[in-house]
Order: sequence, then C-alpha cells, then structure tokens
Amino acid sequence: MLHITAPFFPANFFRHKAQALLGREEGRKKGLVLKKGNVSPNVFYQAVDLIVSVIEGLESTGILRAFYAYKNSWLRFSLLLLNLEEYYFEQHTAHHIQHKGGQNERKIRGSLKICSKSVIFEPDAISQPIIKIPLRDCIKIGKHGENGASRHFAKAKSGEISLSFSQVYFIKEHNIVAPYKIERGKMEYVFELDVSGKVEDVVETLLQLHRASCLDKLGDQTAMITAILQSRLARTSFDKNRFQSVSEELHMECQAEMVTPLVTNPGHVCITDTNLYFQPLNGYPKPVVQITLQDVRRIYKRRHGLMPLGLEVFCTEDDLCSDIYLKFYDPQDRDELYFYIATYLEHHVAERTAESYTLQWQRGHLSNYQYLLHLNNLADRSCNDLSQYPVFPWVISDYCSSELDLSNPGTFRDLSKPIGALNKERLERLLTRYQEMPEPRFMYGSHYSSPGYVLFYLVRIAPEYMLCLQNGRFDNADRMFNSIAETWKNCLDGATDFKELIPEFYGDDVSFLVNSLKLNLGKRQGGQMVDDVELPPWAWSPEDFLQKSKDALESNYVSEHLHEWIDLIFGYKQKGSEAVEAHNVFHPLTYEGGVDLNSIEDPDEKVAMLTQILEFGQTPKQLFAIPHPRRITPKFKSSPQTFSCNASIADSPGEESFEDLTEESKTLAWNNIAKLQSYEQYKIHKEAVTGIAVSCNGSSVFTTSQDSTLKMFSKESKMLQRSISFSNMALSSCLLLPGDATVISSSWDNNVYFYSIAFGRRQDTLMGHDDAVSKICWHDNRLYSASWDSTVKVWSGVPAEMTGTKRHQFDMLAELEHDVGVDTISLNAASTLLVSGTKEGTVNIWDLTAATMLHQIPCHSGTVCDTAFSPDSRHVLSTGEDGCLNVIDVQTGMLISSMTSDKPQRCFIWDGNTVLSGSQSGELLVWDLLRGKLSERIQGHTGAVTCIWMNEQCSSIITGGEDRQIMFWKLQY
Repeated sequence: MLHITAPFFPANFFRHKAQALLGREEGRKKGLVLKKGNVSPNVFYQAVDLIVSVIEGLESTGILRAFYAYKNSWLRFSLLLLNLEEYYFEQHTAHHIQHKGGQNERKIRGSLKICSKSVIFEPDAISQPIIKIPLRDCIKIGKHGENGASRHFAKAKSGEISLSFSQVYFIKEHNIVAPYKIERGKMEYVFELDVSGKVEDVVETLLQLHRASCLDKLGDQTAMITAILQSRLARTSFDKNRFQSVSEELHMECQAEMVTPLVTNPGHVCITDTNLYFQPLNGYPKPVVQITLQDVRRIYKRRHGLMPLGLEVFCTEDDLCSDIYLKFYDPQDRDELYFYIATYLEHHVAERTAESYTLQWQRGHLSNYQYLLHLNNLADRSCNDLSQYPVFPWVISDYCSSELDLSNPGTFRDLSKPIGALNKERLERLLTRYQEMPEPRFMYGSHYSSPGYVLFYLVRIAPEYMLCLQNGRFDNADRMFNSIAETWKNCLDGATDFKELIPEFYGDDVSFLVNSLKLNLGKRQGGQMVDDVELPPWAWSPEDFLQKSKDALESNYVSEHLHEWIDLIFGYKQKGSEAVEAHNVFHPLTYEGGVDLNSIEDPDEKVAMLTQILEFGQTPKQLFAIPHPRRITPKFKSSPQTFSCNASIADSPGEESFEDLTEESKTLAWNNIAKLQSYEQYKIHKEAVTGIAVSCNGSSVFTTSQDSTLKMFSKESKMLQRSISFSNMALSSCLLLPGDATVISSSWDNNVYFYSIAFGRRQDTLMGHDDAVSKICWHDNRLYSASWDSTVKVWSGVPAEMTGTKRHQFDMLAELEHDVGVDTISLNAASTLLVSGTKEGTVNIWDLTAATMLHQIPCHSGTVCDTAFSPDSRHVLSTGEDGCLNVIDVQTGMLISSMTSDKPQRCFIWDGNTVLSGSQSGELLVWDLLRGKLSERIQGHTGAVTCIWMNEQCSSIITGGEDRQIMFWKLQY
C-alpha cells in the first residue's frame, strides 16, 4: 500500500478535501492512503507523480489524474492569500506574458483570479511564484497598448489585459511557504486570457472593484464590495443537478458564506429532505460541499462577527473540527435551517446541553478534556473562527524540574485565578491602573484568547495562516513560540501577556511543537535559528510532553479544581461584581452584548469596531450563572466536605460497610432495570394507593390510600390481613419503623398516626400541622413531616420500638418554613440534608444540622411530584406535573440536567445514573440520565403510578397506582 504524506493543512480540512477527491472507499481500493505528515511539498508532488506514472495503465487512473490535476489548487492557491475580509470571485485560464514585445518574451500559463481587493495569478509551474497585485495600488487597467484612451482606465477590446501598478507581492516561489517578497515601483504586467471574449467583462469587473478599493473611507469600501457580492449572488442560484438523488425534495435555499479560519467563501446553501449542500460562488475548493443529514450528530448556533448569523454542523460526537461552518446574511435564514436540521435530529440524536455534559463529567463518564471541548462548543468557540478558538487552561506551573510530580499540589497552577492574577506584583500594578481608569474600566489590555495567540502556538503547522494574519510576515523571531518555559514565564510576568492554552496542548498531534516543514522562521538575538519548541526538562520528547500534559489535565488535583477555572471562563465569575472580585475584567468589547453593531450608523466606525473586536479576541458565551459544581473524585467519596453543608454532602458513613457482593448485585440490577417484569398484582384499595412500606423479611406489605385506610397484605399467603381506618380522610404516605413493630401513616386530616402491629391498634397520634400532612420520613428517632401548611417539621421522641400502651411526648426540634404548601420530602443517606418540593414547582435543599436552607431552585411549572437524593448525596432528582425530570447539584444548587416526558412522572427511584419512574400513563419508564434519553417503556398500571418501593438489594420492586392495585415486579436477567 502506498502512503502519501502531505504538508500542513488543518486535519479536518485535509481529510474532507482528500475524501472529496478520492472518496473513502475508492482511495482504499486503489491502495492509496492520504495522511497529514512531515515532508516537504516537493517530495509530496514527486510522490504523486510517481503514483500516477506507476499505475497509468490501470482503469482507476482517472481518479488519480483528477487528484493530480487538483494538486496545485490544493497546495498553492488558497483563500489565505487574500486579505482579511476579502472575497475570491472568479478565475480564468490565462498566460502571464513577460517582456511583452521583446526578444525575451515568455508566456507563463496559469490561472488569473479576480478577488475583491486584488488580482492573483497562479502559475501552473510551482517553480514560479504566485503574483498578487493589490487593486488599490493599480495605476491603469485596460487593453495592452491602448494609449489613446481618454481616461486612465480604458476598456479592453482584445485578449490581453494590462495592469500598471506600484506594488506587487511574490508568494510561494518553488511552493515554499515563506514571508511574501514585495517589489515596489511602477510596473506593467500583461495577462492573456484563453477566452478572449471574456476580456471586456473581466476588465469591467476589475475597474468596478478598483473604484471600491480606492474609496477614502473603509466603510464605503466595504459597502460597495458587499453590494457587488450580493449582485453576483442574486444572479445565480444553487445548481439542482448537484442533488444526490432526483427524488430529493427541496426544503429551502438561501445565500450564505462558508467559514474557515480567517476567511469566508460566499455561495448558496440548499437543504433537502436528506442532504445539506453548499455551492461556492467561485467553485472553490470544490463545486459542492454535501453533508448527509443522517450523518449529522451535533449542530450549534454561532455568533459570527458578534452577530447571530453562524451555524456549525458536526458529523462526529467528539471531533474538535466541524464538517461545515456557515455564516448567513439573515438571522431568519440561519434559524430556519437550524430548526429544520434540529427537527430532523430529534428523531435520531438527543439534544445536549451544558448541564447534561456536567452530569456526565461529574460522574466520570467524560474526561476533563472532553468536558472542556463540549463547553467550548456550547460557548460559541470554534476551530473555524480564530477570534473564538477553543480555550484551555494552563494547568502545570513547573517547567524547570527534571521530574514532573503530579502528586504535588505545587506542580499546578492556581485554577481559581485568571492568568493575570497569578503574579501578585503585576496584579497590584494592574489594579492601580484599573482604579485610576475612567469608565468603562478593565484590568487587562489584552485577552486570554485571540487569533494572534492561536497562531502564535500553531505557526509551525499553520504558517500560511500567520502570513495571512500579519500581511505576509512572520512575527519577530524573539517573540515566536520558542520555549514552553519562556512562554509560561512571560504569561506570569509580561505586562500585556495573559494568554491561556489551546486544545492541541492536550491532544495527540505533536506537529505544532516541531518544525517539520523546515520553515525559515528567523534568527533570534542570540544567533540561533527558530526551530522546534524547547521542551521542559521533564519531557524527553514532544510525545512525552503531550502525554504528561494530558496526565496533568486528568489528574486528581485538576479534577478537584477545574470547576474554579470554568467559573472564570464560562461561569458566574465571567461578568459583573464577581468578575471584579476575581480580578477577571477584560475590555468591554470582548463580551457578548458589549456592543450593538446594528446601532452604529457610521459604516467606518462599524468596520473599525468589528475589526478591533475580531483581532482582540472574544470572551466565551456565559454558560453558568451560579458556581459550577465540582467533580466527584475518589478523594471526595472518602472524605467529608468543609463547606456550609459540612458532613451533609459526604456519603453515608455506612455506605462502605456493604459487602462487595451486595454492591455488585445492585449494579447488576440497575444495569438490567429495563428487563423488569410484573408477576403479581392485587386490587386491595377502593381509591388510589399513596404509600408502600415492606417488612424487613419482605413478607408483609403495608399500603395507604386515598380511601383513608392502611392495609396489611401478606406476600406469602397472598391475602389481605388487616384494614385499618384512622379517620374519614385520605392517607398520604406510610413507613415502617425499624423492628417492624410500628407503622406510621400521614393523613390529610393534619395528623400523623402510629399503628402498633403487635397490638393491632392505633397507639399514638401526632397533631402537629394546620393542613394536610403530605409526606413523612424517619431516621434515628426523628420524624420529618411535610404539610400543605407550608412547613416541614422535625420531631424528636419517636423511638424505633414503641410500646403498646405508653403515649409519647413529641418535641418539635425544627420548623422549615416555605412560601407555599409542601407536597414531598426526602432525606439523604446520612439524614443531614432534606429536599422538599412545593406546589408551585420549587425544590428546596435544607441543611438539617443548622436547620437552614441551602438552595431554592424554581425548576418546575406546577407541583413537584417527587424528590430524592442520589446514593452519594451529590445530586437531587425531582419530577413535576410539567413532565420534567430535573437533576440538581447539591453543592451549588445548579440545575445540571433536565429531561421532559410526555406525561408527568408521579414517583421514581434512582441510583444516580438511571431512573425508574412511575408515569401518569401507568407505565414504568427507564431513563438514562448520562445520555439524556428515555431507554425503555414498561407496561404497568391502567392508571397513574402513584408510589414505588425498592428493597435495599435492588432485587424487588412494588408499585401502587390510581387503579387501586399494587403490582409486584422482578428482574429478568
């Protein structure tokens, strides 16, 4: 098999280009593999020529010849040769006539490309440089030798076009990427078009574009060029012959631009029932880009140029680069296309939110690297937009030691502070300036992410991007990315250097650290040439450096503190008073909403403002408005927390006491929860069942109902053994005290009843509320009662073993006041936290050790049906009448996941990852929280499922419903 290795292109761009020309399968069948690698362009061309000549006689040569024919346009001309905000309109096969009319006259064949601000001639011979003539530097455009024209810019009437100008650029001579060569002075070049009939139109276009380039005001230039572009787009439409199938149905067509780093390419977007198409106006880099909707996995709306005009489409789950990024001229076009694709995806791919990724990350199903990629994507960061390139943190602070000790906290950067605040002395100087500055004030004069910083890191693999950004020049050799340690030191000490890192520092491709292309990047003051990046002593190779950087990013220390950095970049410390307190204030123009471009009427001011914003860098879209939850690591699981909840967030002290076999059986049960089957059902009530309690040996089942009775059912004899009525009002819940001697029931008559099983009678009544008691819980001789009187009360004096004759004195230890009636409560495993759900949709988390509210989260529209803590007490799940299942982080109170069902879920049990809920429809539903989707529907009751019980081993489940039945369930492994 032959392997062709190509010079630098962004990996995704190169992959798509190669697949478009050869096709995945076709290329493999021909024994050809394309790879990005480290050889010079000339070697690459020689390899292509060799392959073509070797298999010249084969039937498949046509494909390779197409590949060979395209090689120059691949690797010579690119949109990066244009100025920023310049468009490539059209090309014509032509000859550059050198020394016209002289003895040494010579014709060089190539392609003449008409751009909005320049004329570019690309010779076919790679030994010849590409010629770029800025239109603003042109003195005369017209027919060669037409001196008698009444004006300087005469229309041509022959096949030759003459350009007189004062400045010209020579680029990529011998196809070597290097700073542009500039020649100044009055010159004249003659170009002969192959199709002479097009000369007049070409000259007319050039004259029109020249007038735009010579306008005094930049805003007027932009407006005129935009008008020319829109006129060209209006005269064309998408070529329907490019459809993959004649049966495709057109949904919409509009105008847009395809966005790649630093450049955009105008054309037509077309979407059908099966495909998304983009047809470039200039046919570059290929006639049509096509994406099958079935392959789409993610779509994101984007800000582009601070306007809601962008749309990015991914056909992979985790790839850093997208398959296409489109910028629309009308937000309505963008939104309509997004809605169509999103509607299509609803049936194939679950929509993901930042919160759903947070839950996966917290529980260890996403790495730190993957989570940061997802947050960047959701915050409008894209590899196609260098002003919004994905941002990653510096995590290591030791670049001097010979060994990297990831167990030492001193090895790591303080992730709770922005780069600018890490050096105390520098920060003091910046704060002094900040306090003396008039409004609007900012602490840092440069950003942590900008196009210049991105290309600073990537210049060795993206030299043409750097040349495009810096008008054909590389940066000063001493300011290049020469050393990891030097760069880190400058970020700590430099007066204007506050940059963070990019994802490549935690990836697998070392190319950006190595000068594989043998670029001449200049000579430093010490005399040494700029070559490979100097690594820290603890890294023995670029591969080792990346591996250790990845290990550091995924280390326990970073996992424990990454949420602090997320607060700064994507979270609540990004703006406002929290940002000021965290010393995290950047220029106002960098923030979303910092300026309304539509309100700026002066076109010059608008263009200047946009240019400043794009070059300076942009702050990510804010994703979180409250503190970000921390990650659950093994360290957290074995030690208590020290924040206001103190031990309340730690796992139950007895959690680790279960035998491994028991834990394995629980895991096995939850992994197979979708295989649940009912095997018995009994109608023992006259109204809906409201509560279930089961004796330790599982033989007796106690239920309460809205028919006002407490029932005792024998599972062994399958017969009803007792029916007890305390009042003529509904009972709302029940529980068994340890020892199985006493059942406690709550009632709508405002009371809580204690029933002695041994004596067969009510032995006590707690009259503690002014309205119906909706739910009760018990732990360690304490009773917790929730009521529609807007309180939850904590009672002492409730022993596990209650005698049959003695009445007890119940003392109220705490009263947790709410604004409205409380419908449900639940305790965490250690009974240090309580969660309550109200009639108005609010979930409240309480610290029982201090009887104080930690969080109040209005997350449902309507009554909260049920609430429960996860086994590790890190999360709360709530369900409501609105059909939502919401997961809340206990530490921060952040809503980190929300799913919607077609019917309210009246009750549930969960293990922290998977939920088994009882639906209003009578079904049992299995939910995968980490994937954010409904996994299984299990037929159950004929009315709503109103209560559910599971034993400690997770091997037995009982449900009660509005159909007055209790159903027994078992797992079928």
